[in-house]
Amino acid sequence: MSSTTEHTTSKPGFFATFRTHPASVGETYLGHMGFALRFACKLFVAAGAALVHAFIPPLCETTASRKVKELYEMCHHRGAQD
Repeated sequence: MSSTTEHTTSKPGFFATFRTHPASVGETYLGHMGFALRFACKLFVAAGAALVHAFIPPLCETTASRKVKELYEMCHHRGAQD
């Protein structure tokens, strides 16, 4: 067995991706975090509405699908804001 460790340079290190991934979509780290947190909150609301609707069908009839459409629009128009 060899005691040396081979390193490949095909992918950036884990911590380097904190800068490279947001930059690849035209965002800063904090801008990317903000987008992801807003997305997660909307997704959480949609999931909660779907759960309520599953047990009580007259409630939240269109909330989950409306939130999913909002999420699509957020992603589709991402980066188009000036």
